[in-house]
Amino acid sequence: MSKEAGQQHTAVVVTHAALRNDATVNTAINQLQHLGFSVIVRDDIPDTQYFGNHATPVSDDVEIVVVLGGDGTILRAAELVKGTHVPIVGINTGHVGFLAEFESFELATAMEKIAQRDYTIEERMIAAVELYLPGREEILCDWALNDMILEHEDRARMVEVGISVDDVATSSFGCDGVIVSTPTGSTAYAFSAGGPVIWPDVQALELTPIAAHALFTHPLIIGSTSTFDIRVLESSSCEGWICCDGRRQCVVPRGAHVRIRQSSSVLRLAHLSGTLFTDRLVRKFDLPVKGWRETSLEKKGYTK
Repeated sequence: MSKEAGQQHTAVVVTHAALRNDATVNTAINQLQHLGFSVIVRDDIPDTQYFGNHATPVSDDVEIVVVLGGDGTILRAAELVKGTHVPIVGINTGHVGFLAEFESFELATAMEKIAQRDYTIEERMIAAVELYLPGREEILCDWALNDMILEHEDRARMVEVGISVDDVATSSFGCDGVIVSTPTGSTAYAFSAGGPVIWPDVQALELTPIAAHALFTHPLIIGSTSTFDIRVLESSSCEGWICCDGRRQCVVPRGAHVRIRQSSSVLRLAHLSGTLFTDRLVRKFDLPVKGWRETSLEKKGYTK
């Protein structure tokens, strides 16, 4: 799909302040401008904010948001497109860069595809997060593309939590915390904590306990019409601490509870290549696709 003649095109380039003068960032800006884009650079999005606060969304005339950085920068940039129809694409200059579409050495190819609108749009599920504080009628609302983490506010103590699904109590235990992730976030902290990988097109939420002091605390997955409720029990030896996408956070006092469900909003990711999620999973995690038995047989001269 090519650009219409005479139409003004605007791209927002999001990067980390530490990369503002990086050669890759400057090259990307110059290439976009050469390809006819008016470029707005955003490197001022704070690393953390108070729960419920967000960056101001981009205007309607923005065609695409291009992120140069790692997954953390992409999560910051997500605040700029939440609630809009503007797609976001990531060029990895960080470490794993699981959400990124291309690596930095593929920059020229990526910019050409963006200019020609040679991409498809994938809608990623977002979690709506509501915090109910004791004695307050106001509900504090936030959201997560990756995950919501409720953990112990005092690092020397466990937080005691009660878990409910669809308003039915299912478990309670002491722990370092719990992670509720979307399919997008299932390859992040939840994966490190022992949770399964959920394919992006599955509409589900995953709850994974962190160092729970109980015999039976396996990850739990619910469907898109169900809700998780996590209460910090009055008997908890410490208060909780909530954080959405590693960014927006605050204290969760005893007696408060958090409700997590599927949001009506989605995040629009631009795919510049036809790479399958499975291919990305194998490549980014460098998965050992051959077991030791197969490798041993090959060394002995056996072939398939």
